[in-house]
Amino acid sequence: MRVVDAFVIVWAVSGAYVIRFGIDAGFDATRQEPNYLWLSAALALAWWVMLEAWNSRQSLILGAGPDEYKRVAAASLWLFGLVAIFSYVLRIDTARGYVGVALPVGLTGLLLARWLLRQHLSVHRLRGGSMSRLLLLGGPNAVAHLALSLHSARHAGYLPIAAYIPGDIDKLAIEPQSGLPVLGHSTDTQSILDAIDRCKADAVAVSAGVQLHPQVLRHLGWELASRNVGLIMAPALTDIAGPRIHTQQVAGLPLIHVTTPSLEAGQRVAKRLFDVLVSGILIVLTSPIMVILALLVKLDSRGPVLFRQERVGIEGTHFSMLKFRSMDVGAEARLAELELRNEGKGLLFKIKDDPRVTRVGGVLRKYSLDELPQLFNILAGSMSLVGPRPPLPREVAVYEHDVRRRLLVKPGLTGLWQVSGRSNLSWQDSVRLDLYYVENWSLAGDLIIILRTVRAVFHGTGAY
Repeated sequence: MRVVDAFVIVWAVSGAYVIRFGIDAGFDATRQEPNYLWLSAALALAWWVMLEAWNSRQSLILGAGPDEYKRVAAASLWLFGLVAIFSYVLRIDTARGYVGVALPVGLTGLLLARWLLRQHLSVHRLRGGSMSRLLLLGGPNAVAHLALSLHSARHAGYLPIAAYIPGDIDKLAIEPQSGLPVLGHSTDTQSILDAIDRCKADAVAVSAGVQLHPQVLRHLGWELASRNVGLIMAPALTDIAGPRIHTQQVAGLPLIHVTTPSLEAGQRVAKRLFDVLVSGILIVLTSPIMVILALLVKLDSRGPVLFRQERVGIEGTHFSMLKFRSMDVGAEARLAELELRNEGKGLLFKIKDDPRVTRVGGVLRKYSLDELPQLFNILAGSMSLVGPRPPLPREVAVYEHDVRRRLLVKPGLTGLWQVSGRSNLSWQDSVRLDLYYVENWSLAGDLIIILRTVRAVFHGTGAY
């Protein structure tokens, strides 16, 4: 990573130098300008050091989460901010064109390089390499949940290898849900350390329900530090994003505060402006494509070009959702006769080889082109670019209390469900992703989902 960062920085800085000054640029004493050749070398070195100082290469943040990208961006912006301050204080007339090329090109190159390295690391971890071996310490249910969660996110780099359940009266040798071997049940520090030595764990993850005295945990932390074994605390909080979690030290206790999820008035305005701006631009850009698709739908089968369906929006309000018609006329009337062939998960009705789908409709569905008219729903305000899947009234009628939280925000053209498997998702996973979005919304998160949607659409996976 250090080598790749150095290569990208040198490429960006030298490129900015050549573009702005040319290869033969030098120092002219009469103009009182700095020698940009030496300045470029100093800038490249400082940039590389800033990335190290901001811990952007720390192993804990590699492979998963946005922290790595945030630190790269923060280090780069701080560096060029300091360059601007020093230039002003020392009255050095730094060429704006030079900085204007070096910063965006270098930052983009660094982020792209980190993304490529992350893809390589993720593939390596899926094959079992570059993983931290974890001993899970906690109650039976908490250990099982943590093990299953980590197994489903191998790209994060954590491999549960064994469990230790202090005070367990059943004294099981194998944890039944995760299949992990249980290495002990005693509540003393030495027994836990012996278990760590036996399984050769790189870190210990302490989960909820651990029946250990705080003093024992304190001594365990000291012993782990002396053995260079990591200590990870895994509280019983699920589907809570980082910005909602705040740690406060009180009397030596790290108290974790979880803020209440809410979409404030300013955030609602920002989200609405973003929807109007982007949907308007997309309507203009895709209007030729929509005209062509409309002609294909009309020529392929008889019936209207657009299909209007009643859906449920924010706070239970009903609206008419637009789509290009992808089924034969009267497809809704045939729903009952196809009920036995339903392959959908939970409340969803899906059939991979639905006989009602037209030839053009199959292609439109695979690449989500049938949903382009929903841009007009977004512009009108009944939908958003990003949000939960717009449900049918019959689905909402049988929602459980928790699931109704999906209706706290506008339904979206795309969302976490769209970039996480689409129709291949189970009903529980679909609901979990939607609720996660509702409780952890951010404009930056919307941008990331939109970028991931482009890749999901081109792959066409899970769409039918």
